[in-house]
Order: sequence, then structure tokens, then C-alpha cells
Amino acid sequence: MKKIISSLIIAVAVLSANAAGQIKWHSADSLPLIGKAVDDASTSNRYQRIPDSLLHTVRNGALAGLGRNSAGMALRFAAKTGRVDVKWHSPFKTLMNHQTPTGSRGLDLYTLMPDGTWTFVNSARPNVNSHDSQANVISNMTPVMREYLLYLPLYDGVDSLYIGLDEDALLLQPSDVFHADKPIIMYGTSILQGGCANRAGMAHTNILARRLNREVINLGFSGNGQLDLEIARVIAAVPDPGLIVLDFVPNVNEEQIDTLMIPFFEIIRSAHPDVPFLFIEDPNFPHKRFDHAARKQVDTRNAMMKERYEKLAAKYGNLHYLPADHLIGTDNEATVDGIHFTDLGFLRFADLLQPIVERIALPLNEKVATPEPVVNKPTNNKPNKKRKK
Repeated sequence: MKKIISSLIIAVAVLSANAAGQIKWHSADSLPLIGKAVDDASTSNRYQRIPDSLLHTVRNGALAGLGRNSAGMALRFAAKTGRVDVKWHSPFKTLMNHQTPTGSRGLDLYTLMPDGTWTFVNSARPNVNSHDSQANVISNMTPVMREYLLYLPLYDGVDSLYIGLDEDALLLQPSDVFHADKPIIMYGTSILQGGCANRAGMAHTNILARRLNREVINLGFSGNGQLDLEIARVIAAVPDPGLIVLDFVPNVNEEQIDTLMIPFFEIIRSAHPDVPFLFIEDPNFPHKRFDHAARKQVDTRNAMMKERYEKLAAKYGNLHYLPADHLIGTDNEATVDGIHFTDLGFLRFADLLQPIVERIALPLNEKVATPEPVVNKPTNNKPNKKRKK
């Protein structure tokens, strides 16, 4: 009996060793990166949203951590493999009491279907006790050529990232990388950053990118969408955007609206005189129904923004406005804490925004454009230079 048990243990060990040997790790550094506003030369970390020069200078370092969060960024690749694994290093080991670790620190894998739509494959769960994580995302697939979209964490960052495939599989470049021209730039708060989606792919910016086949740049900064003029200059430097969305009201006070809203807009407008803008009011959050002080605060700030928007609209063309009504439904079921959206809230918000974005920003011939799931180009060894200024 002992010999049988020993033989079984040895057999299991051999099988495990063989299974481990079937994974080949590939650096993600050469893959196309989606959702980055600045070029790689301005950041010491590829998966960083703002230049190094601003990390410690905007409001005495208010964006030092948030600027390194990878919200809205994603990688495109293709592979003929039966499994996909990922391992990554998170700089902050972020954990919050109102968002799942898969949303704040995890990665999300999607694949392109034959009809040109994206479908969720699985999420990569982070190791909550360490900066280093490794996860098998999917196994036992038929090894046919597929294109993939890998979303990075919403509320942490990535210092290094490797993708594990079958031992004989190649990590390939995708057939396209969304429409890299005329990206949609969205600026705002923790909600825009992705709080508190259960997983990265469910942030409304990412939902819109998949539906519209369009790059969406996420410049949401948790608690810090405070109309910093330095960020306006970052937006102004992005070449040829297709739409700029300003959704900052939850993070600003009356004085900031009064003194910063118009200068923030005009910095961007001077660089992009013909690009459409969409201003979004603070939502009618559930707690606003019962908290009289919150209701007064939200209504006052929305009214102030609308007044300034009307002044701008009288002077500049191609400006659009989205009021608070029905942004996330009326049943009070779309938030996790009365403010930050659940997946339901993000889905409703994306459903509302999609036709508006299509109407004001996307040419008719692009609304139905979908990539062909055909790939044959291997990756190279050089990191992708995202943008040149």
C-alpha cells in the first residue's frame, strides 16, 4: 500500500512538473499599450498615466500615487494557446474597504469574437498579501489563434508584467489596436478612474472602448479631479483627440469651479479648437435623496458648472452638456456606498454615454467598424512608443 501511495505521489509530482514546464513567459513590454496620454519617454514606468515631472509638483504631490495608477490602460496581443497566465508586480499593494481586489489590483482578459465583439474570458486575481502576483487566467482552451485585450488594474499600478502561454506558443502583435487616431479623453474623479468596479473591464471608460472600437484615455484621479491646470496641459498635448469629456464636479468646491473651470477648459481649447467637449454634471447620488446638506452641495455645484458652461457655449462651438438626471437610473441600486458605482452603475452610465459619444464625436462610417480577428505578426523586442510630442 505504501508503494502504491509513493508511486501516486511521484506521478503527481511529475505531472505537476510537466504542467509547470508547459508555460513560457513573455514580457509585455513590446505589446501595444492602449490608454496612455503621454509618450514613454516622459515616464520612468511604462504603465504610468502622467509624466514623471508632474508626480510631485501638482498640488505638492497630490498625484504622486494616482498618476502611477494604471486605470484605463490595456494591452493588445494575439496567441495560439490553450492557456493564458499573467504575473505582475504592483507598486502599492492597494486594498480598499469598498472595492474588490480584482477591481483595484487585478487584471481582466477579453477576447475578440468572430463577429467583432469583445467577450470576457476571466480575471487575474491578485495576491493581496504581496506586491507580486501570479495567476492562471484560463486553461484547457482549444489552441486556436485568438486576439486578446488585457486590462490593467484600476487602483494600483504595474511595475512589470509577463504573459504566460503554452510552451510552443508565440506572443504575437494584434491585427489592430482600436482606432489609435482621435482618442476619447476623459477627465474626472474616482468614479471615472473606476471606483468601484468589481473588475477592470467594467469601468465605463473600458466598456465604451470595447463597444466603440476606440481608444479611451482615463484621466480620473480619485478625490483629485480638481481642475489642476497641469493636467489640462497634458490633455492639450495629446495629438488630435476625437472628444474630451470633463466630469470633475464631485471633486471640486465652489471656489475651484469659479476660478479654475474656464481656465482649465481654455488651455485645452486653445490646442484643440475644433474638438467636441462634453461636460457632465455630478450624478443624483442615492444619499442625496435623504442627506439635505449633500443635496444642496451637489445642486449648487451643478448649477455653477452649468452657468459657466453656458458662458463658454456662447463663445465657443461644439460644446455639449449632460445633466444629472438618470445618469445611473432612478432605483438607487447603482452604487456601492451611495457614491461610487457598482458594475450596474458603470453599465448604465456606459449605456447612456455611448449614443451621445457616437452622435457628437464618431463619423458614421466608424460606428460599425470592427477589427478582423486575423493575426500573423510576431512581437518585437522594442517597447511601443505610444505618442510623440
